Amino acid sequence: MDRLERWQRRTEWPLAGCAIIFMTSYAWAVLQPGLPTDVKTTLTAIDYLTWAFFVIDYVVRVSMAHPRGTYVLRNVADLLMLALPVLRPLRLLRLLILLKILNRRAIESLHGRVIIYAAATSTLVVFSAALAELDAERGHSGAHIETFGASLWWSVATLTTVGYGDYYPVTTQGRFVAVGLMLAGIAVLGVVTASFATWLIERVRATDIETAAATRRDIYVLHDEIAALTQLVSRLEQRLSADLDDSARQPIGRR
Repeated sequence: MDRLERWQRRTEWPLAGCAIIFMTSYAWAVLQPGLPTDVKTTLTAIDYLTWAFFVIDYVVRVSMAHPRGTYVLRNVADLLMLALPVLRPLRLLRLLILLKILNRRAIESLHGRVIIYAAATSTLVVFSAALAELDAERGHSGAHIETFGASLWWSVATLTTVGYGDYYPVTTQGRFVAVGLMLAGIAVLGVVTASFATWLIERVRATDIETAAATRRDIYVLHDEIAALTQLVSRLEQRLSADLDDSARQPIGRR
């Protein structure tokens, strides 16, 4: 195990904790826009502090990687998720790093439990998208999504690809959130469909294996019975042949 892999393993839980703290802070600020100034200042400080941990983690990973240029090119998405949200209009992208970190922990914790993983991922994506959409839409002219309830309903309808059309984004940021949620919905539905298909194939395969095993057992039984019948016929032939020989050796008068 190299230094980079050891670092990633050691920082998984701390980063997951930072991600949860960031989500809590972000959700509080979005759900209660009328917070006192000192509370808003505290939440902003928490926002920047947790973001600093993400930046430090990225810098350390780049410093440990060899070659560094190749690592940066392979992880351009990480760089963009860390750099672009510095701009106020793109701060919604900060949720992406949160989803990535929590998703990495979920994959390891729920390995082999596809349905539970899909349900947990769907819940996290729906909640995050609802927060991001409400943050992007609320207060804009012509906006339909002004409450968390409406945003949550829109998020569920969009993730499931239903799209009733009663709520829809009118801002550019909101539409970007919608596009990301649509792609996530397709991915989640694909995971669920693939897992169900895999389960069905495994069930059919298990049935085929059981049927094949039963057939082999029947074949073995038939083979043994045929072998026994063959031996019986062989003994009968030998006895019949012996009786015929005895009859042939007897004098004609005594027959």
